[in-house]
Amino acid sequence: MGITEKFDGVAVTTKANVYFDGKCVSHGFQLADGTKKSIGVILPASLTFNTGAPEIMEGVGGSCRVRLKGEAEWTTYGAGESFNVPANSSFDIEVSGEPYHYICHFG
Repeated sequence: MGITEKFDGVAVTTKANVYFDGKCVSHGFQLADGTKKSIGVILPASLTFNTGAPEIMEGVGGSCRVRLKGEAEWTTYGAGESFNVPANSSFDIEVSGEPYHYICHFG
């Protein structure tokens, strides 16, 4: 999978979503076909996210370690790699060093 570098023809929510005291900041946007996504950055931290809809997290910069709900093992993901999170679930994410830049594709 190559790294997504830009989206054309989008409507962007200008107010940022700020989570975990600023350790995660994202902006939502919608494609012309109605598909919703968000793009953001996670600063060095250990965080837990809950999901409503299924998500695909696509890394576009930096790296992270991820543990999906119910799993014992951590997996490392970097730029150009993605991981799937089921609906109504959660995942732990650890970022150390360089911030992790991502696109969240909602399912």
